[in-house]
Amino acid sequence: MPAETVPAFQINEYIFHGGSGVCVVEDICVPENMRRINATRKYYCLKPLYDKNSVIYTPVDNTGSMVRKLLSREEALELIRRIPGIEALPVENEKGREELYRTALRTNNCYEWIRMIKTLHLRGEARRAEHKNLNQVDEKYLHLVEELLYGELSIPLGIPREQVREYITEQVSPLVRAESRYS
Repeated sequence: MPAETVPAFQINEYIFHGGSGVCVVEDICVPENMRRINATRKYYCLKPLYDKNSVIYTPVDNTGSMVRKLLSREEALELIRRIPGIEALPVENEKGREELYRTALRTNNCYEWIRMIKTLHLRGEARRAEHKNLNQVDEKYLHLVEELLYGELSIPLGIPREQVREYITEQVSPLVRAESRYS
């Protein structure tokens, strides 16, 4: 009989789930009456914070990158402080752009998401200079990545997801102004 896995997360803890964003661990259990569930394993019962109608079961002993701790407040503030120096993603050709976005999303990494957002904002600025809007693919990925990043940052920052963009702008603007004075 295998040794019992000690859960890395606790009930009522906020965590990040790669398929659903921020979730609350509602229970650690062996789900009953569910097909394709291994009854010898324990599972996290996760409730996505921004999708009230979903419940996710993921194995406690899943060592993949599907679940992870959220950033701490200090990590979130440090990440925001670093935004002016974070490089955009290297879009080498238009055909590979969407795959680059998908790859960045799948990293489940806030730093990569910021790179993606920068890429999309720079692309938007260039398109507006040509009197064009972002295309549907760019709009879709910008929405997805902002939902993930702002959803995660809202918890350690203690502010609603809808206010995170404004908060980041307020924090980053003085840094950008100070940086441009010394350039």
